Amino acid sequence: MSQPDGPEDDEEGSLFEAPPLGEQERMVEAILFASAEPVRVADMNARMPHGCDAARALEALRRRYEGRGVHLVRVGESWAFRTAPDLGFLMQKETVELRKLSRAAIETLAIIAYHQPVTRAEIEEIRGVSVSRGTVDQLLELEWIRFGRRRMSPGRPVTYVVTETFLDHFGLESARDLPGLRDLRAAGLLDSRPMPGTEEDDTDDAQGDMFEDES
Repeated sequence: MSQPDGPEDDEEGSLFEAPPLGEQERMVEAILFASAEPVRVADMNARMPHGCDAARALEALRRRYEGRGVHLVRVGESWAFRTAPDLGFLMQKETVELRKLSRAAIETLAIIAYHQPVTRAEIEEIRGVSVSRGTVDQLLELEWIRFGRRRMSPGRPVTYVVTETFLDHFGLESARDLPGLRDLRAAGLLDSRPMPGTEEDDTDDAQGDMFEDES
């Protein structure tokens, strides 16, 4: 017969009491400072003592860094320290200029970002021309796109989605923070035709419907 919880159980539970929130802030600060890449909340929780709440500590730490030379920013499901936008000019000499993407690569990247997950056939239908393997390979090598889940359709075609590296490069928290479709089409980066099988909607409000979780 089981016995009710007694003083010994309460004493054992106290052994796993989480550190104060201020100490948890110091822990996530140290983890992020030492990491060259954005770090996921789950990875921080795995490193920190039992009972810690990395997400709560991150929000508190982000407020602490407001107005400082570096900001704590969210990148997809990860977090990282980044130079304050208004101080970016100080880093110009250290910035490496990347090779410019071709128009085909820009159009392909934009279509993937706004219609993800999307197949090669859908990209080609939107652009009106075939997508060369080199264009997709270049975006994969930059780690701006990755393979998504296969479609449950004949041939099980692979889909493409943007990565956290893409979001980090352009200073976005999520793909929902991308400029509106109207802005990109005005700049000539997207065809005016709608996604195959969808109704035409040129408003920014329709943008959110394109970003569905793959879970």
